[in-house]
Amino acid sequence: MITYKLLTPGPLTTSRTVKEEMMVDHCTWDNDYKQITQHVRAELLALAHVSPEEYTCVLMQGSGTFGVESVLISSVGRDGKLLILSNGAYGERQADICRHAGISYVLKKYNYNQIPDAGDVAQILQDDPEITHVSMVHSETTSGILNDIEAVGKVVKAAGKVFVVDAMSSFGGVEIPVADWGIDFIVSSANKCIQGVPGFTFIICRLDELKKCEGKSCSLSLDLYDQWKGMFDGKWRFTSPTHVVLAFAKAMEEMKEEGGIPARSKRYYDNNRFLIEEMEKLGYKTYIDREHQGPIITTFFYPENCSYTFKEMYEFIKERGYAIYPGKVTEAETFRIGNIGEIYKEDIEKLIAIYKEFLSDK
Repeated sequence: MITYKLLTPGPLTTSRTVKEEMMVDHCTWDNDYKQITQHVRAELLALAHVSPEEYTCVLMQGSGTFGVESVLISSVGRDGKLLILSNGAYGERQADICRHAGISYVLKKYNYNQIPDAGDVAQILQDDPEITHVSMVHSETTSGILNDIEAVGKVVKAAGKVFVVDAMSSFGGVEIPVADWGIDFIVSSANKCIQGVPGFTFIICRLDELKKCEGKSCSLSLDLYDQWKGMFDGKWRFTSPTHVVLAFAKAMEEMKEEGGIPARSKRYYDNNRFLIEEMEKLGYKTYIDREHQGPIITTFFYPENCSYTFKEMYEFIKERGYAIYPGKVTEAETFRIGNIGEIYKEDIEKLIAIYKEFLSDK
């Protein structure tokens, strides 16, 4: 079996000790396990810089999209109207969720290398008073751009609207003072910057807005309010991913040992800057400019007169210990390299050496 490290935006490379936590079986009704669930919820609130008097954390089975869908169908519902700010595939996915659920929405699209503008948002909200909620992606891994949720949050709250943020690949990797930035619901996933494994998503919710969700959801399993009510004692409504939760609790311990979000964010940013500098020396230019490039994943253009395919490049790199990502930008030929997870400077150095070898006969 070929083993390799993942240079992706998640699932990502996890530590050996996180993997080992999944060797233990737990009963979902067991009090010890319920206490682990409650500990995870409390620790996530601390990472969001919010108090349990004002916010709560709801864990939801499934991938990150399950969490986003849960928030939209439970919060906006069929009586509200959502403004979606999109500059990538994951903003567009929110529109797809709304179409399936029968939610009224407005989609404001930007180029994939352009951040949503707070001034645009203020004007749209002024022109359309029926809008009740605004949503956007923080770290859009389609391109690697990091959007300005702080600026947008200010105009959303000034207009008295509810602000929903998909921080799937940024929560835990960059500081997000959730209350200070006016965020009412923020969604992330176990297998991203906290460096756990796939299996559940988590939503940090402003309590007064969460309580308004009662009875709104058109789904049984994705009802955010009912999931919260059922989790008061740490028991999930339906079968929880016990092994994933244990691994996540261990990953949170390891994050704290590393130095919390500040230390992890520094490692990610350092990885990212070093990767870009070294790739540029090899002739690869970035799709996103330096000002808006996030620390999670980077989109690179192929060099001019490129004579190889992504598959050829991917297989060569994978055979030598690393996996990269194909491009997702529709208007250009690109590929992507992530640098989160158990990835360090020496991994970037090894990757660059592999690229030099690959390019030597091209």
